[in-house]
Amino acid sequence: MASRFSDISFNRPMGHARNSAGPVAPALQLLAREALSFAYMRTSAAFASTVDLDVVGNGRPVMIVPGFMASDQTTSRLRRSLQDAGFAAHGWGLGRNKGIKADIFERLDKRVAELDIDKPLTLVGWSLGGLIAREYAKVSRHNVAKVVTLGSPFSGDPRANNAWRLYEFVAGYKVDNPPLDVTLSEKPPVPTCAFWSQNDGVVAPGSACGQSHESDHQIELDCTHMAFVSGVDAIRAIARSLI
Repeated sequence: MASRFSDISFNRPMGHARNSAGPVAPALQLLAREALSFAYMRTSAAFASTVDLDVVGNGRPVMIVPGFMASDQTTSRLRRSLQDAGFAAHGWGLGRNKGIKADIFERLDKRVAELDIDKPLTLVGWSLGGLIAREYAKVSRHNVAKVVTLGSPFSGDPRANNAWRLYEFVAGYKVDNPPLDVTLSEKPPVPTCAFWSQNDGVVAPGSACGQSHESDHQIELDCTHMAFVSGVDAIRAIARSLI
């Protein structure tokens, strides 16, 4: 392939999540809750049963892109649940996500080619994975049918989160100076859905929800950042968004 490179609400984030200067990083007490949520997420990925879903996948191809410092193991419960419901759910197959690299689109092109899918797939990206999914859809439009982001900071200040310092240390560059020419807030040329939560302790709700022109749909969940890929209600909501 040639390379070219709990309830659901539609309300927008208010209060501490957005002010006149734009979204700000979540409060430290919310970040502290993520530690327990992280333990649950890791345990559920390895041992929890799949979530019963009220939709039928009918073989729809889906690729789950993990978040920063996460891998396909982390998204296992989400993928297994989708597979049980009839989706053709795949991991991204690129190991641990250590940040956006200069060759990321070429590597994703190769991965998609290896899957040998005869129609465009839906990309579901958690946190940083959602940023990668949105940008990949811009350069490989023919491979992507839809992009769903889960707590992904595509809008506003790239430092409106509690992970940017660690990201810069691991990735080796400033968050506002990646090795690719990207415009994170620009909507991809495919249908998009952005999940966000006021209880997200990592990413500012306003950054993950974005402005109305930056995605086609914005859906609020009542969950922590870690629960986007492990919580029962979150997995059910994500599955519905794929139909």
